[in-house]
Amino acid sequence: MDAVLEVEGLKKNYGSLEALKGISFQVKPGEIFALIGPNGAGKTTALRIVATLLSASDGKVTFLGHDLKKEPEKFREKISYLPEEAGAYRNLKGIDYLRFMARFYADSDEKTREFVDRAKSIADLGTRLNEKAGTYSKGMVRKLLLGRALMTRPHLAILDEPTSGLDVINALEVREIIKKFAAEGISVLLSSHNMLEIEFLSDRVALIDKGVILDSGTSSELKEKYRAGNLEEVFRSALR
Repeated sequence: MDAVLEVEGLKKNYGSLEALKGISFQVKPGEIFALIGPNGAGKTTALRIVATLLSASDGKVTFLGHDLKKEPEKFREKISYLPEEAGAYRNLKGIDYLRFMARFYADSDEKTREFVDRAKSIADLGTRLNEKAGTYSKGMVRKLLLGRALMTRPHLAILDEPTSGLDVINALEVREIIKKFAAEGISVLLSSHNMLEIEFLSDRVALIDKGVILDSGTSSELKEKYRAGNLEEVFRSALR
């Protein structure tokens, strides 16, 4: 099966600091692929490059056959990016925020309504959508933003720490939303430092530390390889 996204030898330097040291990975159609590792490992840098927000120092990124350096606009047409610290406009009602964002992507009123209806279904905030986003809890904001990120049914959803700071129930609901859309064919590239959570969410993972991918595979493959009970133990063993 051809990969939706191919990353080869990706490097990113900030002066003398090597944030990424030549990482490579693929994301397949309908797959949830996670970059997992501690803060500062290079996860967010990699996601921002794929999302066309940062330029790579070296390497190649291909999305649906398009080269990032030559055709970044092709990436932007069919991806969606949700940063870890994203927020909604506090003074806008939730529903008005969704309509505002939908108009950036829709080419007709009918398409706008389609996107908004889908986002409403994903966010599942009911009548709270008629209230200002500034009154929402962090979990509610995250679900609103996830609705925005998935309402266009992108070929690739890029999610940076999608459940960071959420309580158990909200985190579970966000994970269920992500898995549902992946089951419908949307590919997902996400990052997280919560390895135990990602073990149950992702189809495949890549362990990353200090800009280097230490190993990758399914959770089961990695646990068997390192004779570990969970991905945290796998990561500790991979560092040795």
